Amino acid sequence: MSTSRRHFLKTFGFSTAAAGLSGLAACAVPENKKQLIPEMAPLPPPFRLPEAWHRQTLARLQEKMSENGLDGMICKDVWNIVYLSGLFHSTTERPFWLFVPKTGEPSIFGPGLDRDLISTWWIKDAAWYFDFPHHGAYDQVVYERGPRADLDVWMLEHLAQRGFAEATLGIEKAADEATIKRWQKTLPKANFKPAGDLLMKMRVVKTPEEIELTQKAIDLHDHMLEYARAYILDRGTEATDFEVRHATQEYATHLLMKWLPLDGKPHAGVGISLNFGCRAGIATAYPHPNQFFYHKIQKGDAVQIASVIRLGGYGGEGYRALQTNPMNDLQKKMWEVHTEQTLTMGELCKAGTPCNEVAEKVLDIARKNDMEKYIYHRPAHGEGMEGHQEPYLSLGDETILQEGMMFSNEPGLYNPEGGFGYNHSNNMLVGKDAGIRMNKTPLTKEWCWLAL
Repeated sequence: MSTSRRHFLKTFGFSTAAAGLSGLAACAVPENKKQLIPEMAPLPPPFRLPEAWHRQTLARLQEKMSENGLDGMICKDVWNIVYLSGLFHSTTERPFWLFVPKTGEPSIFGPGLDRDLISTWWIKDAAWYFDFPHHGAYDQVVYERGPRADLDVWMLEHLAQRGFAEATLGIEKAADEATIKRWQKTLPKANFKPAGDLLMKMRVVKTPEEIELTQKAIDLHDHMLEYARAYILDRGTEATDFEVRHATQEYATHLLMKWLPLDGKPHAGVGISLNFGCRAGIATAYPHPNQFFYHKIQKGDAVQIASVIRLGGYGGEGYRALQTNPMNDLQKKMWEVHTEQTLTMGELCKAGTPCNEVAEKVLDIARKNDMEKYIYHRPAHGEGMEGHQEPYLSLGDETILQEGMMFSNEPGLYNPEGGFGYNHSNNMLVGKDAGIRMNKTPLTKEWCWLAL
């Protein structure tokens, strides 16, 4: 998944019974839309992490920098910048940096098209260039053409002006020799040290505030799954997966906008995405299908409904593998084995367990049930603002689970020959004695097996 302007994604929910829905309070949908489920209780603000949290997080990083002999940290990765500063911004080819000194306030260096976002945020030390590729003066619009400026040099000169010409500067990942030589022409006495692991180790273990914000997103996306299920039951074989997808996303958008007032100005309603997926029939038989989904749901189809939503950058996954009647014996067995894998993975996600031990035990359930040919991937990935985040519940990852880590929960099984596949997913929080499933949507036959 690329870090682009299309990038701020993912999750929602609160689960409620799907039967006996008539006569309930009106849903937050346009008046001409049919009421399907009870409206969920409003989610309370805030819908993003506050400035105080980001200041505390910067202080934690500064403490780690001091322990590791760093005088400052240069951040260019969008997710590191959002995590530390809270400044949501689009990333393109235009360079954007956050500099964190060992002590004191951070600095921002970015493109002119973001100058209003930068100037209205809490970080006051900032500079901007007109655009990329750049030529001419800085901190102003320029009109004359000329040779291309080296914006790395511009940023490093600003660090020199701030007293870091001879500093040990952390960078997110190792740079090639040519790049280091180019930087050292500007700061010949500086030392550039790869230190991205300091940030990643912070990011993979979520704080209570991050967990709380994630839970809000998960509660809302559970509600979206409930709505999509009710929509399928109501429309039956008249509905397409395309229709389910867009109706559910529209419903959730109207609902969220009742609780989150927007004024069109920066820094409100940031990091929000209410993406919803639905695919039915043969398309469920592939882990990452590449085709457009427009299929009229038929009796006997497998149907996957999927919330991938974010509030303030935080959220996770919520998928349910549905199956419409009639079902054959292989469909029943595959669904049951996959569901057992999903539930078992949750139980195994406790602190102190190696990632690859969890993966091995979950995959072994499918093997013992003669389902080897339907296995296509690891059971889970770490969950962060960027979606997939290290570590991974994979056979080659020896990372030890810690309380506060988050993972997806998706040991899917797929049968292209039969034209069906199953892939539940949840947002799992690593706990002291067992994993904590943040999603409340049922994983039962009663909920997932549908009679149309």
